[in-house]
Amino acid sequence: MAILGAYVVPHPPVILPEVGKGRESEIRNTSLAYQKVAEEIKALAPDTVVVISSHMEMYSDYFHIAPGDTVKGSMKEFGTGEVSISIEYDTELRDALCTLCAECSVPAGTLGAQLKELDHGSLIPLYFLDKAYGEDMPKIIRIGVSGLMLHEHYRVGMLIRQAAEKADRKVVVLASGDLSHRLSEDGPYGYAEEGPIYDAKVMEALAKPDFEELFAFDEEELDKAGECGHRCFVMLSGIFDCIGAKADKLSYEGPFGVGYGIVRFEPLGEQRKAAERSFFDIYSERMSEEMANIRRNEDAYVSVARLALENFVKTNSITKLPKDAPDELREKRAGAFVCIKKQGKLRGCIGTIEPVMGNVGEEIIMNAMSVAVRDKRFAPVRVDELDYLTYSVDVMCEPEPVESIDELDVKRYGVIVTSEGKRGVLLPNLEGIDTVEEQLFHARQKAGIKDNEQILISKFEVERHA
Repeated sequence: MAILGAYVVPHPPVILPEVGKGRESEIRNTSLAYQKVAEEIKALAPDTVVVISSHMEMYSDYFHIAPGDTVKGSMKEFGTGEVSISIEYDTELRDALCTLCAECSVPAGTLGAQLKELDHGSLIPLYFLDKAYGEDMPKIIRIGVSGLMLHEHYRVGMLIRQAAEKADRKVVVLASGDLSHRLSEDGPYGYAEEGPIYDAKVMEALAKPDFEELFAFDEEELDKAGECGHRCFVMLSGIFDCIGAKADKLSYEGPFGVGYGIVRFEPLGEQRKAAERSFFDIYSERMSEEMANIRRNEDAYVSVARLALENFVKTNSITKLPKDAPDELREKRAGAFVCIKKQGKLRGCIGTIEPVMGNVGEEIIMNAMSVAVRDKRFAPVRVDELDYLTYSVDVMCEPEPVESIDELDVKRYGVIVTSEGKRGVLLPNLEGIDTVEEQLFHARQKAGIKDNEQILISKFEVERHA
């Protein structure tokens, strides 16, 4: 069997005595489990170790695989140059993986290299391996995560196993990622109640193992939990597609406000049945069914926005308002915002406060095309994303001037802030915006208005279609 085993591991720099200078004793269980992992890997005697790291170059629409023949790294950015590692890449296995990704239209490869040395997400597990081996370390390949959807990470895991089989390699996989960074007030990002909940759910899912549970988290939940390694864990889970795995939780602790978990996975056997379907295919079909159901329930406003955006992305053509569009889309004039999300995460939002087109239908069409390519916060929408997008349309009501922030309500009113020709707009009832102060802060940010600059505030209501 190509896959000898796999491990979820964390990468706290403080775990290295040269960095921790005594504080590593506070995560002694993690350190002992890490040493056990390294000894087990040495006993397995893999040809190659595949390291999936959340701290490699990360792109929104591309999986970066480290290029070159060899790589070095040290912990000098963490205050010590004593820790340094030099290791050789398995170029044949890497080439096999890149070829499979290209054949399966997975955007992955060795382009986009920026980091000249090992990232610490790769270096820390390799540090423990180096200590266990002493010399004659196995070759490695390294791959990073992306902003693509979770099931695409799962598919890359499937291709890692296929590449190992094709290249006739015995492989161990390390998914290097911490859990929540929001376990305590003195942690790196403070405390959030979602942090401990996330860690408990993920550790339970990994220990069963129930890899499907990793797909139960949307982007908002992952952001609130402040996780680091979720996509790494999903990619690892794809390695065991159709073969299954036995899992053992080796350790979990979080004394520094960050969750550190170590879990061992052993393959159960060869593919159970040739007819058994991949979870990737099942999940993709399920997503397609969910999207189809969403679209069956779209109203005319959302339907026009989707039609306009999809036509523009596919053919670069401008959509005309459908003949069967309701009269209100033809007769009413109003500003409108079109927002798109992908897997629960904002993918773009552009709109007009006041009408500039002949009717609200044309307003929606114009802003739908604009959100596809003109929201500077995001890359242009690609054809392969269209099946996963959800839409909302906010039709603007007449703004009213505000004398006091007591007149504002983040759930009911959006805000417009202006200062010396600069203007920022924030819609009402947005996820993550819970107070008037937060609403005004983000509106200022969008406009580039500094905290010490005076602003005029207007409020408005919207007619939301989603």
